[in-house]
Parts: sequence; C-alpha cells; structure tokens
Amino acid sequence: MQEMNIRPIQKKDLTDVLDLIKELAIYEKEPDAVEIDTQDLENGAFGSPPDFFCLVAEVNGEIQGMALFYHRFSTWKGKSLHLEDLIVTQQYRQQGIGKALFEAVLKEAYQQKLKRVEWVVLDWNQSAIEFYKKYQATIFEDWRTVQIDEKNLKKFAHASV
Repeated sequence: MQEMNIRPIQKKDLTDVLDLIKELAIYEKEPDAVEIDTQDLENGAFGSPPDFFCLVAEVNGEIQGMALFYHRFSTWKGKSLHLEDLIVTQQYRQQGIGKALFEAVLKEAYQQKLKRVEWVVLDWNQSAIEFYKKYQATIFEDWRTVQIDEKNLKKFAHASV
C-alpha cells in the first residue's frame, strides 16, 4: 500500500461511497437491502444541517474505505456519536485503513467533547469484534437492536387510534 489519506467526503465521492455501502450489504448477507442512491447521500451529507458526516480513505488517489457517523443524544450521557458504518473494500482489508478511519472518528468525537461513540456489530463478525476489543470497547450481550421498517411505519400512521 502506498499513500493513504483520510478526509471528509466530497460530492465527487458519492458514487464510490455508494459502491462501498453496497459491498458492505453483500458482506453482511443483505445484498438487496440498499435502497438509497447518490442523491440521498448528497442530500444527507450536504444538507443544512447535514444528516450525517463521512470520512473517506483514499489509497493512491482512490477511495477504498469510509466511516459514516452522526450525532445522537443519550438521556444518560448527553451528546454522543453513532458510527453507522465503517467499511473497507475487500481487497484493502488488513492494511490499516479501518484502523485509520476508526481512530479518526474517535478523535473527532473527542475533539467535539462528546461523551461516547457507539455502534452495532453483527454477532458473527468475529474479526470486527476482535478489532473493537483492542480499543477496550464495551460489547453488550444483553441489548438488542430494534427497528420498525417503512412498511410498518405506514401501517401505524394510517391506523385508527
């Protein structure tokens, strides 16, 4: 690996970022789950205010990784940061790109005086779990991710109360 550069996302990066998101969906065994497009990414990253922030990792001038994150508020801790995705393209894994991106996110959170950084990891992704343990991350075994999808939101919105 030659020169690596971690920097904020630019509009010219949106296609590459979407490709990384799709690659992650395949890795996580959800190849058809990505519904967004580059316009959604542009609106989210460059809206006022932005919905999310994103750092990209360039290697030899090409994007090979990204970290997408946004602010949250914990009623117990205060302002925090949620790391939605940390992605490195398959052929560049195990070369320090994920580490560089993750540490850049942690530094960003520290500089903003945030109380914590949180994220979700799949229970079968042992390499990611081991990576996070190196940072003394707390991995909760007793909390479950809960979601209501768009279809069910619609049902709820149209239900009589």
